[in-house]
Amino acid sequence: MIITISGHAGSGKSTVANLLAKKLRYKRYSVGDLRREMAQKRRMTLEQYNKLGEKDKKTDTEADKWAKRLGETQNNFVIDGRVAWHFIPHSFKVFLDVNQKVAAQRSYKDHLAGKRTTEKALHSLKEALQEIKARQASDVKRYKKYYGIMYDSKKHFDFYYDTSNSAPAKAVAQILKAMKKKP
Repeated sequence: MIITISGHAGSGKSTVANLLAKKLRYKRYSVGDLRREMAQKRRMTLEQYNKLGEKDKKTDTEADKWAKRLGETQNNFVIDGRVAWHFIPHSFKVFLDVNQKVAAQRSYKDHLAGKRTTEKALHSLKEALQEIKARQASDVKRYKKYYGIMYDSKKHFDFYYDTSNSAPAKAVAQILKAMKKKP
């Protein structure tokens, strides 16, 4: 089984994907990690790379082709990425939602802890919230322009879960429960 995990920035996609993959003893892939590497190779932050992506479709299509290839050649893995579900339609599709203020708090906390150094430096919680909003706007713009989809529409997913007041382990438990119910 393939599980695709989508969600808004700061929703816990990476954390939940890691925990779920460990629990299932599956391999875990991350489109976000790949895009961060691609940005770093160009000596750009992820935000700069996303902005470039609003004009240059290649920034998205390279990562999306990679996800599609994984879905066609492998099985039993977890992949986190905003539109991985679109390129792996036979997957169990999960969306993690989050309140933007909570997402900003998580993002700022990660920044202070030295995580995700390929992203723009944040100097305040207010700035983190602005970045979350800008990132979501860029994602919506790119995916609508290139694929004609609203990546966060509930209709695309087998399971939609709000992580705003939930520990990652609880999200994993709820995903596993939902997977059992799916025929």
